Amino acid sequence: MSDILRELLCVAEKAANIARACRQQEALFQLLIEEKKEGEKNKKFTVDFKTLADVLVQEVIKQNMENKFPGLGKKISGEESNEFTNDLGEKIIFRLCSSEAETVELLSRVLNGNKVASEALAKVVHQDVSCIDPSLDLIRINIPQNILGIWVDPIDSTYQYIKGSADIKPNQGIFPCGLQCVTILIGVYDIQTGMPVMGVINQPFVSQDPTTLRWKGQYYWGLSYMETNIHSLQLPIPKGNGSETLSQRNEDTNAEAESHGFSAVISTSEKETIKAALLRVCGDGVFRAAGAGYKSLCVVQGLVDIYIFSEDTTFKWDSCAAHAILRAMGGGMVDLKECLERNPAKGLDLPQLVYHVANEGASGVDQWANKGGLIAYRSRKQLEMFLSLLTQNLGPADTNT
Repeated sequence: MSDILRELLCVAEKAANIARACRQQEALFQLLIEEKKEGEKNKKFTVDFKTLADVLVQEVIKQNMENKFPGLGKKISGEESNEFTNDLGEKIIFRLCSSEAETVELLSRVLNGNKVASEALAKVVHQDVSCIDPSLDLIRINIPQNILGIWVDPIDSTYQYIKGSADIKPNQGIFPCGLQCVTILIGVYDIQTGMPVMGVINQPFVSQDPTTLRWKGQYYWGLSYMETNIHSLQLPIPKGNGSETLSQRNEDTNAEAESHGFSAVISTSEKETIKAALLRVCGDGVFRAAGAGYKSLCVVQGLVDIYIFSEDTTFKWDSCAAHAILRAMGGGMVDLKECLERNPAKGLDLPQLVYHVANEGASGVDQWANKGGLIAYRSRKQLEMFLSLLTQNLGPADTNT
C-alpha cells in the first residue's frame, strides 16, 4: 500500500510543478493574463486558462496512476472535464499523450498555436518526479486496490492561483489569501464504506526565493485504515522535489490552544449568525482564509482547532484528502448540520462525511456537495466541547443551517 501512497505523492508533486510552471514561465503567465482580461476574446477558442491548468493536472494524475496501477485510473473522479469547446462548437478532448512531441501538438491546438507556451508546459508534464520519503517504509498494511476510489481537486483556490499574490502577510501563521492558499488535493476512500483511507495535500507555493523568484512547496499525507494510523507530521518531513522541511509541531501547540480557548478558520462568505456565535466562542481566535483545502490544512498543521463552514458549496474533492489525514491524526471531518441536530446525551456517533454516495435528487456537481456544511477537527474531545459551546451561542433557528 505504501507503493500507491508513494505514487500519489509523486503525481501530486508533478502537479505542483505544473502549477508553478504556469505561474513562473513568462510565456505561460502572459497567456494566463491575456485569457483573463475583461473584454478580450480569444481568437478561436473559448478557453479559461485556469481550467486548462486544472485539466492538465487532473489528467496527469489519472494517467500516471493508471500506468502504475492498472484499473485505478478509471476510479479517479475530479472537478474538471477534459473537454474544450471553441466558438464554432468544435470540441477538443485533452488526454495525456505518450510522447512530449504529441503533447506539444495537442496543447498548441488548445492554445491558439502558441508553440513556446505549449513546449514549456509539455516539458513539465512529461518530466519524471521521484519521491523519497523514508517514513512510507513504515507502512505495513495491505488495502485491496479494488475497494479504492479517488477524489481529486487539481488546483484548489483557483481564484488565488490566477490572482497570483505573493506578498501577503500571514496572521499568526495563517494566510488570508494569496498563492499560499493554493493546494492540490488527492483523497482515497473505501468505495464500500465511503470512509477516507489515504490523503495527500500538496501546497505548491510555500516560500519564494527572493533572488530567483522560484517557489518551493510542501506536502502532507496520512493513512487511516482499520487499526493503522500514520501521517507525515509524526516525523520530520523530508526535503526534496521542490519541497522544504516544515518544523515538527509538538503537542504543546494543542495545550497552548486549549489554555487560550478555541481557534477556528472560516470563509469570508460564512453566515453572519455563525460568525457571531464564533466570536462569542473563540473571541480573537477566528481567522479568515481562502480555499477549502487550505483551511483544512490549517487544522492539519495545528494552526487552528477547527475549520467550520455552514454552506453547501464544498464538494467531496475538496474534503476527502484532508479528512483522511485528520483521521490518521485522531480527528476527522463531520457534517455540521447533523452535528447541530444531534443529541450528545444519546451517545450517537459523530456524522463523518462519506465519499461513495451521491446526494439524492441532485444533479451535476451538486450530487457531490457536502450538503450539511462541515467541521474539520484534530481532537474529538475538542470537537465535542466546541459543539456544546457553539450550540449554546446559536439561536434555535440558527441550528438549522
